Amino acid sequence: MTQENKFGRTRSSERGFTLVEVMIAVVIMTIGILAVMASFATAISATASAQEDLIARHKALDAMESIYTARNSQQLSFASINNIANGGVFLAGAQQLLCAGPDGIVGTADDVACTAPDTGAACPGGVECLVLPGPDGILGTADDVTQSLGNFTRTITFNTVSQTVNGVVTTNQNLIAVTVAVSYTKAGWPARTYTVNALISSYH
Repeated sequence: MTQENKFGRTRSSERGFTLVEVMIAVVIMTIGILAVMASFATAISATASAQEDLIARHKALDAMESIYTARNSQQLSFASINNIANGGVFLAGAQQLLCAGPDGIVGTADDVACTAPDTGAACPGGVECLVLPGPDGILGTADDVTQSLGNFTRTITFNTVSQTVNGVVTTNQNLIAVTVAVSYTKAGWPARTYTVNALISSYH
């Protein structure tokens, strides 16, 4: 066997990647990179709206708590826990986040313009506002920033609760379903809503 034939067999037994294999590898890598980028985009989105989400959650729970407190203290009768159109005291539809009026319950006709917490200064537009730390990161200093909640709305709705007795569906006269939804808008983002549901009994 000549030296030339020996090298010829060695070269023919070694294969490189074909163009098709390289293209398949590139496609797989591209899919992986896109998946990682999508997860980054989701994380950035969650971070960008985290503060507003927290505020929406807090305001929805506050409204629900004010309803329960008014009911438990017998300030509200069971019949008045409803929207105005149904004989209750609560405004229907999306409402600006105003502060509770003389009755101490948010979402009713006597709600009033708000003042900033701790400072007593009028909130922009009369809707609720927050005082946040300024550039120095310390709350209560001259560079504090007032953030208006004018981009938030609150909707309080009430629905009857059905019950089945002996195969017959009727309305439970001793329960009412309450839904508090706080929505907000933010430039460049779709509207987001935080919803709280609960039941209130005629017994207390």
